[in-house]
Amino acid sequence: MDATKRNLFVIGDVHGCWHTYIKLLQHWNPETELLIQVGDLVDRGLYSNRCLEKSKELEEGFPGRAVFLKGNHELMMIKYLIGEDLRNHWLVNGGKETLSSFANVESLAEEWVDWLGRRDLFWQNDAVFVSHAGISHTNDPFVEENRHGILWNRGLLRDLGKLQVIGHTPQINGRATFISDPPSWNVDTAAFRGVCLTGIKLDMAGALLEEINIPTDPRDIS
Repeated sequence: MDATKRNLFVIGDVHGCWHTYIKLLQHWNPETELLIQVGDLVDRGLYSNRCLEKSKELEEGFPGRAVFLKGNHELMMIKYLIGEDLRNHWLVNGGKETLSSFANVESLAEEWVDWLGRRDLFWQNDAVFVSHAGISHTNDPFVEENRHGILWNRGLLRDLGKLQVIGHTPQINGRATFISDPPSWNVDTAAFRGVCLTGIKLDMAGALLEEINIPTDPRDIS
């Protein structure tokens, strides 16, 4: 199928909830849909290793049909693994759980820094812009360390003239949140807090086709 004609299946923050993630992925049709995950595959839940491995497997197995964006937790993980996290900021924000999920911690940097570093900050077409935390009114939204930027923003979004689809700020009611002005969907539904993992299906013009909410599997957080 022509890539420009595929529908979108956008998945929110996974945070190491592998069993839940696998259940949600069963709703993806790679023949007709482009999979986009908004970042924060890792940390807090118990299976960050499996979430990373599965995502890399999908990216390699379905070239051009599976997109995994960078979240602030991927950025923190990279900085820790390359020795730039001098205050162990990552460890106290879920990194300990991620380290515990890997049998061979010593090889983590060699195995994952390159893949994590190659994650794009956003995906877009003429009608939809997908990123981890969205584009706000800050002057430098694409600077990764900017606390009001594309990886960290929790404030009002900028009107881009297209629909923004984001994660990062948990929606604890178990449903994705739509805001009409400017138009946006937040698909982070607090999987690591025991709520659910959400994916929304959109057409290429940004119209909602379906919302899927998978309750968090207790094995992922117990």
